[in-house]
Amino acid sequence: MPTRGKKRGRPALTATKQPKLAKTEIQKTEGSKRPSSGLRRTGTSSKEDAGIEDKSKTGYTHWLMKSEPESRFQKGVDMKFGIEDLKAQPNETACWDGVRNYQARNFLREMKVGEEAFFYHSNCKEPGIAGIIKVVKEAYPDHTQFEKSNPHYDASSTKEDPKWSMVDVQFVRMTRRFIPLAELKAHRQAHQRSGGPLKEMALFTRP
Repeated sequence: MPTRGKKRGRPALTATKQPKLAKTEIQKTEGSKRPSSGLRRTGTSSKEDAGIEDKSKTGYTHWLMKSEPESRFQKGVDMKFGIEDLKAQPNETACWDGVRNYQARNFLREMKVGEEAFFYHSNCKEPGIAGIIKVVKEAYPDHTQFEKSNPHYDASSTKEDPKWSMVDVQFVRMTRRFIPLAELKAHRQAHQRSGGPLKEMALFTRP
């Protein structure tokens, strides 16, 4: 069973599925479709770029999951969980806990084993995509909602009817190079002009 999966950050949406941060983020960006919060899916013309096929649409999609690679303490707990922290876990696998946004939670519940995601470093000096991960266990109750000492404790959630879910993810590989936020913005602007799949990337269209 994977150990802690502290991914924090607020949820975001796009054609890529993204991870979470202090508020935990997961976003989904779809070709030229609407963005979604918390997780993002990005549609592209090549499997290497996007990696996940959206059964309801043509082309491929990829989740984008955000997490904080730098230390930040909340209620005495370090929220840091970068891609190197994931690689250091047993079998390079961890649970993606701490999501407290309903749209992001719903994206987690949509995820299927084998689907891939961009691991996005957020809330740091240089945000951007650092690598690729994959889902190895589908949504199940997030244990942190029941832990009173945890920053993500939710007194209104019960084990009989848990509000929050998480998935287990595993490291796949680093990207050939770090893809900074500024470059992603430039691609999105170009797609806005050309009508490309990233034109409505939720990373930029949702707060």
